[in-house]
Amino acid sequence: MPRPLIGISTYVEESTRFGVWDLPAALAPAGYHELVQAAGGAAVLLPPDEPGRAAEVLSRVDGLVIAGGPDVDPVHYGAARDPRTGAPATVRDHWELALIDAALEARMPLLGICRGMQALNVALGGTLHQHIDGHVDTPGAMSWHPVRPVPGTRYARLVPEEAQVPTYHHQAVDRVGRGLVVSAHALDGTVEAIELPDPDRFVLGVQWHPERDKDTRVMASLIEASTGALTPSSLSGG
Repeated sequence: MPRPLIGISTYVEESTRFGVWDLPAALAPAGYHELVQAAGGAAVLLPPDEPGRAAEVLSRVDGLVIAGGPDVDPVHYGAARDPRTGAPATVRDHWELALIDAALEARMPLLGICRGMQALNVALGGTLHQHIDGHVDTPGAMSWHPVRPVPGTRYARLVPEEAQVPTYHHQAVDRVGRGLVVSAHALDGTVEAIELPDPDRFVLGVQWHPERDKDTRVMASLIEASTGALTPSSLSGG
């Protein structure tokens, strides 16, 4: 049986070095595709496209990962910009929010990682804290801290114990989006995972970076769900 094909959203960088070349690029850290492969899937990158084509693009894949990256523009959740919020990533925001909307409409398995979890929350009408302290110790280096699952949630069934996770973020979920429930917290109360509590679909967001860890349980669950994902004709309404 073919491995499920998992689409991974990309960073968009204006200046990236390729040998002697300095060029714009759409790319993702290797940890993302390596984690998909280690968990039993095949990976493909989904660079930005016209937002209206999100459903068409998703018709070629079985599951979706929204990767980490820059802050979600607060314009998308009706908030004034905090001076500590990063510069807008406009193209990426519009594309990833469209991907999330299309995946939810198609009932496609979806995993949001760090920024991806925040984008999922925003797509469903939630808001974000634009700055929190204590989740980045050293710029450019992951911090590790414990995460506690909420009993009865999908995440708690996947990872029932308190787990040490790699983290790097200064924003976090504030008001939880429509239909979502919190499924893990940090010890300081920060929301660390959210999900749709529907046993017949996989929609999960985690605030940490599983692609920087050896624990494949979360990704393996996405892969398992994607094995029975909707067909392209179902995605297009045909």
